[in-house]
Amino acid sequence: MKCLTKEKVRVKRLGVWSVALFFAVLSALYGLVAGILAVVATVPVIDIGLIGAIGAGIAGILIAMVVWAIGGFIGGAIAAVVYNLVFAVQGGIEVDLDVESVGGRP
Repeated sequence: MKCLTKEKVRVKRLGVWSVALFFAVLSALYGLVAGILAVVATVPVIDIGLIGAIGAGIAGILIAMVVWAIGGFIGGAIAAVVYNLVFAVQGGIEVDLDVESVGGRP
């Protein structure tokens, strides 16, 4: 039998590397969308032929993803460092978790 219990946990520190990687991946996905939108908006306007348009489109999407991922990584790392400085002064944040236990034991 599975049982859920509620626990309060205080987060006092964020891992800078893990937050930076999370934001890099999230930003790369945003870059994918932005790259696709940019390609759809610009490739029909320029006259470079079908092969050139396909190559430019793929390159544009990849460049957008890489640039956004780098920006997300740097931004995530800075945010994690700032959060850790604030947590050190403020004492952290409290999070409510539902903990699942089997057989009534935590």
